[in-house]
Parts: sequence; structure tokens; C-alpha cells
Amino acid sequence: MKPAPRSIWDGRDLVVFDLDGTLYNQTRLRALMVLSLLGDVMRTRSFRTMKVIQNFRRCREGLARSSPTHFIDRQFSETAVLSRCSEEEVKQIVREWIDQRPLLHIAACRYPGVPALFDGLRQSGRLVAVLSDYPAQEKLAALGLKADIVVSATDADIQSLKPDPTGLVKILRTTGIRPDRALMVGDRFDRDWAVAECVGMEAIIRSDSVDPRCATFRSYHDPLFAPVLGPGNHY
Repeated sequence: MKPAPRSIWDGRDLVVFDLDGTLYNQTRLRALMVLSLLGDVMRTRSFRTMKVIQNFRRCREGLARSSPTHFIDRQFSETAVLSRCSEEEVKQIVREWIDQRPLLHIAACRYPGVPALFDGLRQSGRLVAVLSDYPAQEKLAALGLKADIVVSATDADIQSLKPDPTGLVKILRTTGIRPDRALMVGDRFDRDWAVAECVGMEAIIRSDSVDPRCATFRSYHDPLFAPVLGPGNHY
């Protein structure tokens, strides 16, 4: 008799989740925020806020590709130059429209099955961590989720964006768990798979396509997650 195929969860003591796009539907949230931004455009008769947000996201993508340390000041200064406004105005807009306002809608965008997965992992004795490129504590609270360790790119001792592995290395050192006994769950190959690859950790990526680099999944109801979910525990 052939032995049962190894589950991707076998031998894992730690599961590290990306947040944006992995624990909630980021496309849906951004659509809701666009509606709010259009209301702001109508009220102010200006696209200024929307333009600053677009430039900020563009700058962050560029900074992630170049992987500089201490990126925080640069994300504001470069956005200010592109937007032809002050850094203080950029900070205020980011604080309101990227950090705070989305918290009102994020719970409605949480992917089905996430709370059950977190509960199943804990009940199995595994640690749950979150590694995010944005501040994560308030988002997790708004999502109704708790993690054993939360690390953000904006933390004073991190200040680096994925795929730079500084944040992931901190999680491993804090937990004392080897990379081969941990698993990364994300939604981007260029960030989440890549950061796991940097430290020799396996990853699974939310994607509609099969990929040779790692296992992929479309939802948290996929059979891939059955080993860590109790019977009937799918929501």
C-alpha cells in the first residue's frame, strides 16, 4: 500500500499570512473606496486627493522593487514631488484614505473561511502570524481576527517592504521556528512567494492559475485547507 501523500500542513508549526488581498478582497475594498473618493471629488470639485493616492501607491510599488531600507520617508517625499504638494498633505491624505477610512468597510470584504482557518490552526497547536506592508493591527481588529505575532513594514525595527525578508526574519527569530517548519500564505508571487523564497520557506498563493513555483488556491474552501479545518467548520 502506498503511503498517504504528504499534506502541505505536515510539520508546520507556524503559518504566516499576508494581509491585504489575502485575508480580505482588496479589489472589492478599493471599489468601495473609489465610490467614497468620487464623493470627495464632487464635494471639493477636485481630483487632488485621488491623484495623491494614485501617486502614493505607484511610489510604494517602485520602492518595493528597489528594496530600500528606511523607505517610509521616501514614500512621502516622492509622492509629494509627483503630486506637487507638501509631504504633510500627503501624510494627512494617506492617514485618512488608506489607514483609517477603509476600516469602515474592511469587515464586509473579509474572505469567507478565514476565521475558521485561524481557529483551526490554533486548535492544531500552530502559531499564526501576519506580515504586512501596511500597518496591520487596526485592520486585523476590524476584520475580527487575532494573530500571535504581527509585523508590519512600517514598524520602527523593520522599515522595509516585501520581498525584503527583514520582517519575515523577525517573525522566525521571535518564534524560534525554522523556515522549513513554517508556511507563507499570500496573494502575490512577486511579494509573498518571493519573500518566503528568500528565507527558504514554502508558500501557497491565492491565484486562479496553477503555477510551477508553489501550490495555489482560489478560496479558503479549497480542499487544500481541509486538514486544518474541523468537520463542518468552514465559515
